[in-house]
Amino acid sequence: MANARGNRDGIGWIGVGKMGNPMATRLIEAGHHLTICDPVAENRASLVARGARVAATPGEVAARCGLIFSTIPNDAVLAEVIQGGGEQEGFLGQIAAGAVLVEMSTVSPAISARIATDLARRGVFYLRCPISGSTALARAGTLTALASGDPPAWERAAPFLDLLAARKFHLGAGEEARYMKLVLNTLVGATASILGEALALGATGGLDDAQMMAVIAESAVASPLLRYKQEMIAEHDFSPAFSVSQMIKDFSLIAAAGQAQRVPMPTANLVLQHYIAAANVGYAEQDFFALVAWMRINCGLAPKA
Repeated sequence: MANARGNRDGIGWIGVGKMGNPMATRLIEAGHHLTICDPVAENRASLVARGARVAATPGEVAARCGLIFSTIPNDAVLAEVIQGGGEQEGFLGQIAAGAVLVEMSTVSPAISARIATDLARRGVFYLRCPISGSTALARAGTLTALASGDPPAWERAAPFLDLLAARKFHLGAGEEARYMKLVLNTLVGATASILGEALALGATGGLDDAQMMAVIAESAVASPLLRYKQEMIAEHDFSPAFSVSQMIKDFSLIAAAGQAQRVPMPTANLVLQHYIAAANVGYAEQDFFALVAWMRINCGLAPKA
């Protein structure tokens, strides 16, 4: 079995779902050969059609590749991918000293720190690199990459991140990128909540959501996020780009991180309750800006057709 990165020069990608698939596609289109691992055949299909090789397990990816990206749904799956599979056959048992893991998921600083310790024992360089942006931005290669971790991992990953992100930030040597992602998601998720309240107030005064969004998009509070969601809100078509259930997961991470660091977060915890309440009445798999529709009902207004 190879023990040095030089014997494992392939690029691996673990988790090629909604966000991982378009990012991995961009690397293949740039001429890179990928080995992918994902339990869902539909997720793998388009990449296999472009020439990607399939590994049956994360350990197999680790055995083949010296640079590995991962996009994983949550803490539990990430822990199973990295720390599961047995001492010899699992990811940690197969990855070589000198390899690089670029972990791009939205997960807790706590699980990330735990994995960092395990990887350091193996001599593996670790880049925490959560990404910010939609699936459309992933397809276009215009995401924002928030990175922290080992400098050699940043240097090795940077040319590949240039294919995926229009902006990239190296924020420190530890879990800084994990916290930065939670900072951004706090603001993004809270935007939908306060916008829902504001539009409900306007609706009671006879204003239409399309009217209000047209004015908001040209006002001092305009933002790329609100402009991106303007048509969705005007038409009340909340087909999910990022769902209410996903936002519950992220705000649960935010609340847990705040508690761990003894940071009072009453507003973020209230926003989490808004998402939970909306999910409980049928909005769980709609876009998180469906809080606009949920707020209308909460205020006694008729739902829009």
